[in-house]
Amino acid sequence: MVNIIWMLLTVIGIIFAMINGTMEQVNEAVFTGAKEAVTICIGFISILVFWLGLMRIAQNAGLLESLARLFKPIVRRLFPDVPIEHPAMGYILSNMIANMFGLGNAATPMGIKAMEQLRELNGGKDSASRSMITFLAINTSSLTLIPTTVIAIRMQYDSASPTEIVGTTLVATILSTIGAVLIDRYFYHRRIKKGRNSR
Repeated sequence: MVNIIWMLLTVIGIIFAMINGTMEQVNEAVFTGAKEAVTICIGFISILVFWLGLMRIAQNAGLLESLARLFKPIVRRLFPDVPIEHPAMGYILSNMIANMFGLGNAATPMGIKAMEQLRELNGGKDSASRSMITFLAINTSSLTLIPTTVIAIRMQYDSASPTEIVGTTLVATILSTIGAVLIDRYFYHRRIKKGRNSR
């Protein structure tokens, strides 16, 4: 569906440019944007390699395992339907820790794996389980300690102080995560209450 939306936006934009007589500006924007995208990607590689390297060092030093143990009681309360030793729990914890360090690219594969495991726990049903909805809400709000990707973008555009957003990002993501959990719990209990009343 998203691909169709992007295709429609592109086609409508080109048609509008042809009618409006601004095809030259569109062509220029396409090539400039492509060049800029490559430059940004190259800048990202160095930052991501650095942080992924630090993550590997932290993993080998046992820091990630310690963080996982620290967050396990919280995650157990957030996902009461998931057995503590189930592979889904490991993927959920890994995803959350990667997101905390702003490594969205590293967190995505673990998030997909977590969803696959949660779907198996749900009996392979097409409808989302309570845990799947909760995980999606938390993953979307993603508590971030170090916004690595945003820092990389700011460095790429020669920001005078690329790391000054760390404090505000931390506050914003704490609030968004708390909000996501509260909204998730509100609709869960509302659904349960509605199901009881309909009996």
